[in-house]
Amino acid sequence: MTEIKFIDQSIRDGQQSLWGMRMRAGHSVPVASDIDRIGYHVVDLTGSSLFEVLVRYCQENPWEMVDLVHAAMPNSRLRAGARANAIVGMGLTPRSILELWVRTLAKHGIGSFWIFDCLFNLEEMKWMSGIAQDAGMHAAPQVMFAESPVHTDDYYAAIVAEMSTWGTESIILGDEAGVLTAERATTWVPRMVDAAGGVPLEAHFHNTTGISTLNYITAANAGVHILHTAMGPMANGPSMPSVTVTADNMRRLGFDVNLDESLVPGISEHFLRIAEAEGYTIGVPREYNLAHSHAQLPGGMTGTLINQLKQYGMEDRYEELMEEIGVVREEMGYPIMATPYSQLVGIQALLNLVNEERYTVFPDENLMYLAGHMGPIPGPVEQEVKDRAFGSKRGKEFLDWEPPQPSLAEIRHQFGETMSDEELLLRYLIPGPDVDAMYAAGPTKAELLYPDSPAATLARDLMSSTASKYVKYQRGDLDVTLRRD
Repeated sequence: MTEIKFIDQSIRDGQQSLWGMRMRAGHSVPVASDIDRIGYHVVDLTGSSLFEVLVRYCQENPWEMVDLVHAAMPNSRLRAGARANAIVGMGLTPRSILELWVRTLAKHGIGSFWIFDCLFNLEEMKWMSGIAQDAGMHAAPQVMFAESPVHTDDYYAAIVAEMSTWGTESIILGDEAGVLTAERATTWVPRMVDAAGGVPLEAHFHNTTGISTLNYITAANAGVHILHTAMGPMANGPSMPSVTVTADNMRRLGFDVNLDESLVPGISEHFLRIAEAEGYTIGVPREYNLAHSHAQLPGGMTGTLINQLKQYGMEDRYEELMEEIGVVREEMGYPIMATPYSQLVGIQALLNLVNEERYTVFPDENLMYLAGHMGPIPGPVEQEVKDRAFGSKRGKEFLDWEPPQPSLAEIRHQFGETMSDEELLLRYLIPGPDVDAMYAAGPTKAELLYPDSPAATLARDLMSSTASKYVKYQRGDLDVTLRRD
């Protein structure tokens, strides 16, 4: 009987999609040993954007976080990931820093490396895959799904066939925006299995529209036997399907599932208490919504754009912005809507609305993209967009621009010859004052004391202050009912 293997995304993509990457070491370390005992094939832990958020907004050293989790999970293979040509931010990163990032993660116990590039610059992806393997990691390049006239089954099959020659342990089929329909899955997934030529495939489908749980069934039946899931409040919505439902579905289909799911409720309760105390989003199943396929936004982008509209006093124009995002994506050559291109398209659409005239302002990263520096653009770019982009003095500069490639020696000379690899990476990628504030905050805490949720606090207070057998309290969104047996 064929075994279905599971990759846990609770503490990487689950919290990235639902918590805005605010999961600190003290949120995950207390349950890390339990996660370690469940029997996951891989536990996805971190990425460069999570490093940046931990430093800038949590004043926490991400290298210490990795070490704490690794020490608590001796039986699990941990995974980290990055774009093939950049880490942190929307621009490009020199190869010397990319290689140092990969090798330093390996030194801290990361045994699997996930590589993505939504423009499929295969030369860059193959190079990074080779660095990861040379550092002792298993490499897993990812194919990002998107709906557009250019993203056909043939287009993707050629990419998967090329990746299958790189000697990687597996290839990830990703649906970051959750736009893979049930009908398309029945043709796309089997075609990718054939193209892989025996290289194992993983399914990493976000459950944004509620269809990915069904698509996992299609994938498993087609020969994809490694599935990405999350636990309890870290699953569903813009996150992954839940491990509980997915594992049950696989057993009902006749597959072997070798997980100790008795540990899942306790871990889920831990994350639920944190989410309630901190005010973080809890993942819930969603209704299927066809409108989502127009903009094809990944989960984390929605909240960001809403906040940006508020800054301009334009909250009432959200639906207009969603329509503009779909149009801009088409006019910019149908980039796949995942980091960084979802952000590039989203901010361009926002600027078009804010300036009341389309394409009058371009961020530098969009000029890099339109000039071809980030990789091959999948579809044709509207001529008007190119004319406006490169009609300005700044735009013309990017036509002949070459991404700088300083050596590691040159970078060390700039930042400090004796600086550790870990600190050098942080200081190169993140503003110095933020790194200084992180170090000043002291050692990373392995466990955090967080307050109970408002409902739990009220329930405890009511129980201690009354002997009544029935108490009901309701105010605003808070509704608490207590009964004594």
